[in-house]
Amino acid sequence: MILIPAIDLKDGEAVRLYKGDYQQKTVYSTQPEDIALAFEKMGADYLHVVDLDGAKEGTTSNLETIQKIRNILSIPMELGGGIRDMKTVDLYLNDIGIDRVILGTAAIENPEFLKAALQKYGPQRIVVGVDVKDGYVATAGWLVNTQTHYLEFLKELEKIGVQYIVCTDISKDGTLTGPSFDLYEDIYQNSSLQFVVSGGIKDAADIYKVNEKGYYGCIVGKAYYEGKIDLKEVITCLQKESSPV
Repeated sequence: MILIPAIDLKDGEAVRLYKGDYQQKTVYSTQPEDIALAFEKMGADYLHVVDLDGAKEGTTSNLETIQKIRNILSIPMELGGGIRDMKTVDLYLNDIGIDRVILGTAAIENPEFLKAALQKYGPQRIVVGVDVKDGYVATAGWLVNTQTHYLEFLKELEKIGVQYIVCTDISKDGTLTGPSFDLYEDIYQNSSLQFVVSGGIKDAADIYKVNEKGYYGCIVGKAYYEGKIDLKEVITCLQKESSPV
């Protein structure tokens, strides 16, 4: 399992929202690149970045901050939020040097674009963000609810050739109440997709449980920012466990 620390960007700052509510925002840093570097020094293998302004507006609002983060890091970085056309995919993957992008709204509203992106860059670099609210997929920064059940959506993604998804239970995000393990087990049993658990991680035990279940990855955000997790210790523990004897 890969453990992926997260930085959510709004107005150039590192923030966290509560259940995706843009009005319930906590600012953790005005220098997100410093947080990114700290994650790398802790031993993180990957960084997850979300452009919240982009997700809401379909823009590249935090481009300058994203470039700063990419320039300071040597570890791989994935980015989601507002990536809704090939021009933006090209910008992030080719010009900015992002390792993989996460398509959310565009993946459900424009499957032809998703197919084209997969054909151009491959499933290792094109990841789909599946944001779930009450069993159904939500889009546009979680502000729009669709009538598409998440398992139905996952089947469509598999047909298109998607291999990796980041799945977030919106009701859990930023709550520190633990992930929706029932949701993830449902995906594990009914899909061949490799998925990243996102939303609700409250402590190290949650991360170890994700690892024990054999899921592909886990994102940690608020639990780190609120001092609930010694991230360096958890990363070291996971690395020891995966090392050959």
